[in-house]
Amino acid sequence: MSDHPPIVLRPCADAAEFPSLVAVWRSAVEATHDFLTSADIDAIERRLAPEFFPMVELTVAELEGRVAGFSGLSAGKLEMLFVADPYRGRGVGAALVRAALRRYPTLTVDVNEQNPQAVGFYERLGFVKTGRSETDSDGRPFPLLHFVHAPIEA
Repeated sequence: MSDHPPIVLRPCADAAEFPSLVAVWRSAVEATHDFLTSADIDAIERRLAPEFFPMVELTVAELEGRVAGFSGLSAGKLEMLFVADPYRGRGVGAALVRAALRRYPTLTVDVNEQNPQAVGFYERLGFVKTGRSETDSDGRPFPLLHFVHAPIEA
């Protein structure tokens, strides 16, 4: 029996929940994306709720009754995964990835090359690099590494 509080995963209720997800996103990005400027972060943040969130199936992770992280899936691809800084290292991200893998065993994800913590996280969970792009999806100079989950053969 674990003495850790359970991580509860659930679908995002509706757009009324977007502000709490934006707060999680900002906490995570400020802790891990030191290659982004404040202006970059602000510009992306403005697009989250109106543009990016409606494009994905959002799963919310709660820990200790609080929103601790979330993921966004679209057509077998993990488009976003963010864990609020105070909850990093507590299994929230791994729980979200495992839930996505149950639906999509060959899940794909793009990871900022300049975020080595995220690269290591996905590699530890069994993802393998399949390629690299010089720019992000908006054409900015933030290289992306492309990964796919490679289930271990029994």
